Order: sequence, then C-alpha cells, then structure tokens
Amino acid sequence: MCKVLLNIGAKRAKIIMLLSLLVHFSLVSAQIKRKAIRVGAERTEQYLTILQNKNIAVLANQSSLIGRTHLVDSLLKLSIDIKKVFCPEHGFRGDADAGEQVKNYKDPKTHLPVISLYGASKKPSVKDLTGIDYLIFDLQDVGARFYTYISTLKYVMEACAENEVKLIVLDRPNPNGFYIDGPIREESFSSFVGIAPIPVVHGLTVGEFAKIANGQGWLANGKICELTVITCENYSHRDYYTLPIHPSPNLPTMTAVYLYPSLCFFEGTAVSLGRGTNKPFQQIGYPNLSGTDYSFTPVSTPGASKNPPYKDQLCKGYDLSDYGETMVKLEKKLNLFWLIELYKGYPDKDKFFTAYFNKLAGNSTLKEQIIAGKTEEEIRASWQAGIDEYKRMRKRYLLYQDFE
Repeated sequence: MCKVLLNIGAKRAKIIMLLSLLVHFSLVSAQIKRKAIRVGAERTEQYLTILQNKNIAVLANQSSLIGRTHLVDSLLKLSIDIKKVFCPEHGFRGDADAGEQVKNYKDPKTHLPVISLYGASKKPSVKDLTGIDYLIFDLQDVGARFYTYISTLKYVMEACAENEVKLIVLDRPNPNGFYIDGPIREESFSSFVGIAPIPVVHGLTVGEFAKIANGQGWLANGKICELTVITCENYSHRDYYTLPIHPSPNLPTMTAVYLYPSLCFFEGTAVSLGRGTNKPFQQIGYPNLSGTDYSFTPVSTPGASKNPPYKDQLCKGYDLSDYGETMVKLEKKLNLFWLIELYKGYPDKDKFFTAYFNKLAGNSTLKEQIIAGKTEEEIRASWQAGIDEYKRMRKRYLLYQDFE
C-alpha cells in the first residue's frame, strides 16, 4: 500500500513535472488573453457613496485588502465612519490558531473596538449592532464547506436581518471555485463546520453563498437579510485564482489551498496533516507508519498551531506538494485515495476515526463506507444525485460565468 500510495518514483515524477508545465503555460496563456481580476473591495466606486454619512461596522481579517492596504485603513482615510470591527476564526490580523477562541480587544493601529465572532459568541448581538447602518463583510474564503468563514457569514446575515442592519458583501474569487464535489451535508449534522446543505467543495463565492442563503430560506426563522453584493470584475468560475495573501495561518501556499478540501478530513482521524510544520495541509503521516522514507516532526508554532497532533514526535508519511500543484487542477475532484489507504494500513482501526470526522463529512455514511471497504468509485457514485440537484439549484444564484 505505502509504495503504491506515494512513492511515485522517477517516472511518475517526470509525468507530474510535465503536467505542471502544461498547466502553467495554459494558465499564463489564459491570463494574457483576459483582463486582470478586480475584487469587490477594490471597486470602491460601487459602494463608497452608499457608506457616506452612515455608521459602519466591518467584518474583516488580514485578507481584507485593497491592493496592499487593509480595507479598514482605506475606508478610514476616505472618511468613512467605522464604529467597530468584527473578526472571524483566526482573528482580525489572522494570527490565531485554528479553533482557538478569540477575545474582544482594541486594535492598536486604528484604536477601533474588535469584536470576536469566534469566541464566546459566533453571532453579533443586538448591542453589537445598535446604531449601525451598514455592516461590510470582506473575507477571503477557500471554497470548502468546513472552512468557517461562510458559517460566520450566515450568522452575520441572521443578525443583520433581525436588527434591520444592511449587509454589503465585498466579493472575492473562490480559489477552489472551478469544480464541485463531495457529499451534501445532512440536516442532522449541521455545525459550525457544516453550516449549510452544500457539498464539501461548493463552487461558490461568498457573495453567491449569501444570495443562496437568502433565496433558499437558510436563515433562522425565515428572515431575509437586506443584501448588496459588490461583485468581482473579470472573474469566472473557470479561473484559477492565485490568492495575494494567505487566508489563514495553516494555508500558507496555493498548494495547501488546493489540497485543503481533501486533507481536512484527516482532522477527524489519527493522521497528522502537517500542522506544526512548514508544510501544513501538504503532507500526511503518523508515528510508526511503515513503507516510506519521508518524515516530518510537528512542533509548537504560535499563531498557526500551538499544540499540533504528535507534537515533537517523528511522523513517517508522504509529501503531497507535487500533487497539489498539478493534479487538483487537472482532476477537479476530491481525493479519497489517501484517506481510504491510510485507514486500511492503520494498525488500530477502532482508533483511526474521531467523533469530529462525521461533522467534517456532514454525514455518518462516509465513515461507514470506508470501514466497509467501499472503493472511491463506489463512494463517489453515492454523492452524484445530491450533487446534481445542488448544481441545478446553484445555477439560479450565480454571479459569474460557470465552469461548465
């Protein structure tokens, strides 16, 4: 299993290198032919007049940029009256660990109060929104259901609807927006890592998600949020968008962003996915894994992973960097092979999965299928009807040309 899994040898390495070159040249050619993408935040001509003489709150993090300047700094210089800032998981400056609670504080640069939506509460309160006319949402999502920024968006939409605050979403491209894959989340598995009945890879920008949440009645008590989406210019779902800044501490490269939808399942297993190393979401392994010469040692990394799984222990495993650079773009699907094969090879199968796995999967079926020895093709076939229905619904809300 291990040799088959990733010890690809010189022949496959050459194939991957050639594929990488083909992808690179095709992307360069496509970029030459079309105009540069402008994200919603950069299109200030579309929303500045709306904000003038209004009380504004902003939900932002380190990815909320206009060029090289933070959105909040830019708006303050333009005399927009920002009263407060909300922040999601990882904090306003993006330096908090995944899952680490973020407390309220005052931003030392702007002296604005920062209210955490990943601490004691994940939803703005009545007090938080009192006196606010518009709330601006500007976060760089990565297009996976369990990436929590769309969960924060749904709660913000509910709070705005309940408190008669208008919401402006400054849209950004989805770097994994060129395909759709994975099981639809079942209602009984609703959680902060599964906020909506969508596939794992949903093929939506945050603006499109907001439109669907309104249109499909996903907000609490059937509320409708008064929504304005400032769309991206020159973007389509066929684009391979390169992020100008990492969206969270453990997604430091585009390789990690591409691999994230497939590798995040390992968060609910006994396998390390490289947290606490220089290649998070780019390598997998655990102590005593046999049949491979590759190894890594997770260490405490403040701002990314203070207590990673297998901290200070040598893990034998596999480097998936080459795959992430090329094959995700070519195959346009989740990879279940690694998950299935590492389960098969794990010595104590009763301890392979944790309770968190079903939340990530959005059902109990995937775990049962893997334990039962189902093939990737059989598992994938069980998703198809749900994906087809989702695609039909999704098309009604798209803001950009689709990949199909």
